[in-house]
Amino acid sequence: MPLVTVHVIENVFSKKEKAEMITKLTDTMVAIEGEAMRGVTWVKIEEVPEGQWGIGGNALTAEMVHTIQKGNAA
Repeated sequence: MPLVTVHVIENVFSKKEKAEMITKLTDTMVAIEGEAMRGVTWVKIEEVPEGQWGIGGNALTAEMVHTIQKGNAA
């Protein structure tokens, strides 16, 4: 039974966006494994507190991620 775990920084994605992630990741696993696996495919979203996730030696905040999402450098 597949378990897909997604780590995201808190306050970046809305409840609606996280629900969409769950749906699309489940659909992807079903496309690979077959429809019979839909009911046993688990998707877990874990939110990491702002400042406890870093890239290049810098702790990231939600604001920084939103800047990156807009195509700008953090």
